Amino acid sequence: MSDPRVFVRRGGAPAPDGRCVVYWMQRAQRAVDNAALDTAIRAGNALKLPVVTFFAPVPFYPHANLRHYRFLFDGVPDIAAGLAKRGVGFVYRPFPHHRLLTFCAEVHPALVVGDENPLREPEAWRQTVAERLTVPFWTVDADVIVPSRLLGREHFAARTIRPRIHERLDEFLVSVREPKARVPFRRPKTMFSETWPLTPDTFPVDRSVPPVDTTGGTAAGIRRLRAFLRAGLRGYATHRNRPELDGTSRLSPYLHFGHLGPRQVALAVKRSGAPAADRRAFLEELIVRRELAVNFVRYNPAYDRIDSAEPWAKRSLAAHDEDRRVFVYSPAELEQARTHDPLWNAAQRQMVRSGWMHGYLRMYWAKKILEWSASPARAFATAVHLNDRYELDGRDPNGYAGIAWAIGGKHDRAWGPERPVFGTVRFMSFESTRRKFDSRRFLERWGEPVSR
Repeated sequence: MSDPRVFVRRGGAPAPDGRCVVYWMQRAQRAVDNAALDTAIRAGNALKLPVVTFFAPVPFYPHANLRHYRFLFDGVPDIAAGLAKRGVGFVYRPFPHHRLLTFCAEVHPALVVGDENPLREPEAWRQTVAERLTVPFWTVDADVIVPSRLLGREHFAARTIRPRIHERLDEFLVSVREPKARVPFRRPKTMFSETWPLTPDTFPVDRSVPPVDTTGGTAAGIRRLRAFLRAGLRGYATHRNRPELDGTSRLSPYLHFGHLGPRQVALAVKRSGAPAADRRAFLEELIVRRELAVNFVRYNPAYDRIDSAEPWAKRSLAAHDEDRRVFVYSPAELEQARTHDPLWNAAQRQMVRSGWMHGYLRMYWAKKILEWSASPARAFATAVHLNDRYELDGRDPNGYAGIAWAIGGKHDRAWGPERPVFGTVRFMSFESTRRKFDSRRFLERWGEPVSR
């Protein structure tokens, strides 16, 4: 394949006796703005074969719970309806019948197409599938705008990746005509008959974290995007770091679950009537910063551990490892927002109760965990656990990159003066942070007396 978005995991010619093209949907959970789905449809049309999407949520995914699965399941009707409009079959398999290889044995594909996911567990699944399939297997970079392979290596700052992205942006940030499948998919009579739709009520998941009010799915994501374009994008350049104004897009859960594609969002922002400065600020975060995070996870196998920290940061943190911590909190105390810091407690409550924390406070939140933990390694592990457990957009490259920035200096530089515990890792204080926005207004909503 010449398309740089396509990774050939298992090569060769499509099976001559294949009966369909299978699209294995995982990360890109949508029927629009999906380069992996487009690739499968084009291949099916070229081979004069039907296309069928196989979607089978995996139970007990690391750190996932009912909050995440509820949001995921909200999107299934949109997927089914969107695929039907494009002439693509949809098979939705419940646990324990969620194995791709078993499904392929039933439908006999000529070719299997999947979507890329740089996280450890999904990447391992793709490697296993590539080894065990007997037909070609391609995966497609459907959740970035500039294909990851064109960036070549781990980049160490936005300033190094930005020019590489911008030099190819005009090539990939364009509207495309989405193909429709020409041959309808007909289920084999011998195919396992699944129960559909499946709900989280009957799905084996961790139920210790309740769902939140935010609705998942492509339709809900589009509504959220339109509301942001109408009322949130104007002023974004200055308001995005004001937690009390909630001046962010709130699109990250939809991007994480693949209910919206980044190209669809970027084009909508680019074509909006908002001031140029606001559009530039948003697109910098959506494209450069988000794809820097994907690059980090793809090329750094220690992305969710302190080992991913920058060498200068690891040396500096190690030099201060024995420093006295004025406050040390256990992971349980942090989870319950039982610290002396009302702003930190309020941010933690916002995450636990709403499934979301304002981006500016996420930086402060993670840096205080470093300050109040027995070691940087413990701090990193605690931050990952809490972020992945409560955030709707947890278990995502953005989250891991943000924690690595706050605790391990990733994508940052050394800062002076040298401080206890932090060394030369950038420091944030309660006083300086709360002065930068109306913290009183934020605390009125999310704060409450601390019980000790």
